[in-house]
Amino acid sequence: MTTDDVKVRDATTDDAEACAAIYAPYVEKTTITFEIDPPTPEAMAVRIDSALRTHAWLVLEEQGRVVGYAYGGPFKARAAYRWSCEVSVYLELGRRRSGGGRALYEALLTRLAERGFRTAAAGMTLPNDASVGFHRAMGFEPVGTYRRIGWKHGAWRDVAWVQKDLTTIATGDDPPAEPR
Repeated sequence: MTTDDVKVRDATTDDAEACAAIYAPYVEKTTITFEIDPPTPEAMAVRIDSALRTHAWLVLEEQGRVVGYAYGGPFKARAAYRWSCEVSVYLELGRRRSGGGRALYEALLTRLAERGFRTAAAGMTLPNDASVGFHRAMGFEPVGTYRRIGWKHGAWRDVAWVQKDLTTIATGDDPPAEPR
């Protein structure tokens, strides 16, 4: 991947159609996501807008075409979790090990840390050696596995959880500033 052809930028709702097209095969053909029906471009636009207001949504462009995206969102709705977020990354199928996922996650995690988030978490349906290895390479640490937590494509599925500390310096026990 050369930086001349590829760039990471903030998403806009105009990217919804491309993001929906990237995501649909994961929904329909894999167990990587637990969604059953692919979201429409209109539904994806709502997701993008929501993430941009509170967390971040980035896209990877190659020669002006969106070929991947990554986003952060709330980890849980309860207030004490507000400094934690859940992250995901999706590339066009067949683009693994191209450097795009790393570029997206590095930019996303930096953006989330700048907004005041302290911890990023990600869930991965098992088995998924590629995602497990990717998250390990990105500095995520395993924290547990939910067994038989979802049913998709005719079988019960496990989900492994990993997390990454987004702080770069010791912050002590003082309460953190509100995410912005």
